[in-house]
Amino acid sequence: MDRALNADVIQHHHLNDRIKQWRNWSGFWLIGLCNNFAYVVMLSAAQDILTNQESKNTTVLNTSLSVLATEFKDVSTGNSSRYDCNSLSTAAVLLADILPTLVIKLSAPLVIHKVPYGFRILFCVVMATASFIIVSLSSTVWMSIIGVIFASTSAGLGELSFLALTVFYSRDVLGAWGSGTGGAGVLGALLYSGLTQVGVSPQVTLLIMLTIPFTMLISYFFLLVPPPSFPQWKQRESDNSIETSEERQRLMVECQEEQETSSQEDRGSGLLTLTEKFHIIKGLIPFVSALGLVYYAEYFINQGLMELLYFRNFFLTHAEQYRWYQTLYQVGVFISRSSLCCMKIRKLWILALLQVLNAVLVLLEVYYQFLPNAWLVFVIIFYEGLLGGTAYVNTFYFISKETEDRQREFAMAAASVGDSLGIALAAVTAFPVHKYFCSL
Repeated sequence: MDRALNADVIQHHHLNDRIKQWRNWSGFWLIGLCNNFAYVVMLSAAQDILTNQESKNTTVLNTSLSVLATEFKDVSTGNSSRYDCNSLSTAAVLLADILPTLVIKLSAPLVIHKVPYGFRILFCVVMATASFIIVSLSSTVWMSIIGVIFASTSAGLGELSFLALTVFYSRDVLGAWGSGTGGAGVLGALLYSGLTQVGVSPQVTLLIMLTIPFTMLISYFFLLVPPPSFPQWKQRESDNSIETSEERQRLMVECQEEQETSSQEDRGSGLLTLTEKFHIIKGLIPFVSALGLVYYAEYFINQGLMELLYFRNFFLTHAEQYRWYQTLYQVGVFISRSSLCCMKIRKLWILALLQVLNAVLVLLEVYYQFLPNAWLVFVIIFYEGLLGGTAYVNTFYFISKETEDRQREFAMAAASVGDSLGIALAAVTAFPVHKYFCSL
C-alpha cells in the first residue's frame, strides 16, 4: 500500500511538473508575442494615420516591420532615376523607432537590477497601452511620433527584462520567447492588415489591439509559475541590501528540492560590482558582435535595398512585390526563432558571414539587375529571415548556457543590445545608399 501511495505521489508530482512546464512555456511564448506586437504594428498604423493627417502626399515611409499593411506610394523623387524610389529612404522611420530601444538597452542593464520585475512589466504594459491610444487618437504628426517612441520603449525594456527573467526558469523557455517574438511579426501584420482590409479604420483597429497589453499582463502575472521566493515587488539586492549569501543559498536549496535535474531552474545574478559588469560585457563581445553584424546586414537589405528590388515585367506590382518580400522575411524569422528545440548552432560567426554575403548579393542585384524575376529574390529574402532568427535565439541560448549562474541575469540583459545596435547602424548606412541609387 505504501508503494502504491508513493507511486501516486510521484505521478502527481510529475503531472504538476508537466503542467508547470506547459504554463511557463506558453507564458513566455505569449509574452514574446505581446512584447513585440506593438513594435510591429505601430509603424504601419502610424503611417496610415499620418497619411490621413497630411494633405500633401509627399512622403510615405515603409519599414520591414509593417509587413502587409504598408502600402507603397509611387512618389516621384524629382529626377530620372531608373529605380522606382520613394522620396525618402524607408530607414527614416526605422531609425526613429530603434533609437529609444537602443538607448534603453545601452543604459538600463547597469541599473535595472534595482527595479523589481513586477514594476518593470507594469511599466512596459502602460507604455504599450499608451502607444496604441496616442497613435489612434493623434491629430498631429508629433503625437503619432510620440506613440511610436512609447511602443519602442516598451519593446526595448521588455526585451531586456524578459531575457533576464528567463534565467529564473528552465532553459527551454528561451525557445518559447524566441518563437513568440517571431510570431509577432507575422500575426501582428496579418491582424492589422485583415482588420483594415475589411473596412475597420486604423484608429479603431488600434483601440481593438489594446487587448494585447492586457494579454501580456495576464500571461506574466497569472500564467507564469514564479520560482520560490521570487522577489516580484521588492528589490532583490542592492548596495544597501541586508540580504545575505545564506538567504541566496537557501533559495537555491529550495529550487533543488523542487527540480533535481541538470537543467535545473537557474537563479538570477547576485550583487555585481561595476568592475564585474564590465568584465561580463567584455566576455559578451563575441556574441554581441556576431549578432550585431547579422542584424546590420539583415536590416541593410530590408531598409536600404529591398524597396529597390522591383521587377517591372513581373505579374505583381511594386507594392505587391514589396509586401511579399516582407511577408516571406517575417515567415523566415518566425520559423527560425522557433527552431531552438530542433537544432542549436554555436558558431554564430558563420551565420554573420552568410548574412553579409546575402547583403552583398542583394546589393549587386540592385546595381546590376542580373536576376531574371522576383522568384529568386523571394528565396533570398526568406533565407535572410531564417539566418536572422537563428542567430537571435542561438545567441541567447549559448549565453545562458555558458555564463556563470551569478552573472547570467545581467549577461542576458546586456547582450540584448546587439541586434538593436546593428539595426541602428544599418538605418544610418541605408540613407546614403538609397540616395545614391535613386540619383542614378
